Amino acid sequence: MTHILLFGASGFLGAHVRGALVQQPSVDRITCPGRGECDLIAAGVEEITDLVRTLRPSAVVNCTGRLDGTPSELVLANTLTTAKIIDALTVVGSAAGSAARFVRLGSAGEYGPVPHGHAVTEVDPAEPASDYGLSHLAATRLVDIAAAAGRVDGITLRVFNPIGAGTGETTLLGRAAARLRHAVATAAPTITMGPLSAYRDFVDARDVATAVVAAALAPQLSHRVLNVGSGRALTARTAVSVLAETAGFTGEIREEGIATARSAAVDWMLADTSRATEMLGWHSAYDITDSAKAILASMDAR
Repeated sequence: MTHILLFGASGFLGAHVRGALVQQPSVDRITCPGRGECDLIAAGVEEITDLVRTLRPSAVVNCTGRLDGTPSELVLANTLTTAKIIDALTVVGSAAGSAARFVRLGSAGEYGPVPHGHAVTEVDPAEPASDYGLSHLAATRLVDIAAAAGRVDGITLRVFNPIGAGTGETTLLGRAAARLRHAVATAAPTITMGPLSAYRDFVDARDVATAVVAAALAPQLSHRVLNVGSGRALTARTAVSVLAETAGFTGEIREEGIATARSAAVDWMLADTSRATEMLGWHSAYDITDSAKAILASMDAR
């Protein structure tokens, strides 16, 4: 029996992962505790251990996390939650004689600045330029160390810039979609965004979900860190332009203000996904146009 314990199923990526798991014939059961049942930030190791011991899942997938906040908030949400899950799986695995698979979502922010034109690999230096990236890198290293010691069968998927249905308005393309929809509805001739010159590897959330499922169900893991991206670098300007065309907006997209600190520090990002293809047989299936359609459709549905 394949039983997946999924944390964060109500979130942007978690919802897509849950949907992909539901469609997976080899998965017999999916348990998705909400915060009321088990809040990973507030819960102690004992509470998480009791949950894992009771459920005895084949794999634990953590899609929770925080995108912004103070250093302490980011460490609590991204690093400490990982440490707690590792501790819980270690206790239960030691008693059972084997550890459940642990899949966590990391971030391309772990890499920091990448030379322009370079497709970053998992063996390239990880030198995060933000507290967010550092909180994820610390969590990745915790999984690496625990896996090397045989305490967990863990893997980190370094997700690049995820987009698609459910993209929030706190993100670049979420904001752009909201402004474009408003502009079309009001016949506004322009929308205004910040600078859009940075290159990003935008990956559809549906592709992220299939990578998570593949990692959770793989018979064995030959690597502990995998890039999950589209393998294509686009300027934010191009991505917003595709979104505008999809939305039917024919006006002007103005760029004003200064770039965010992250965009200024990391103006290029592109994933080399060959390791994920080799190990999991995974590759991205959706392009930026597919994602733009999904963003707008989900926004209209809301």
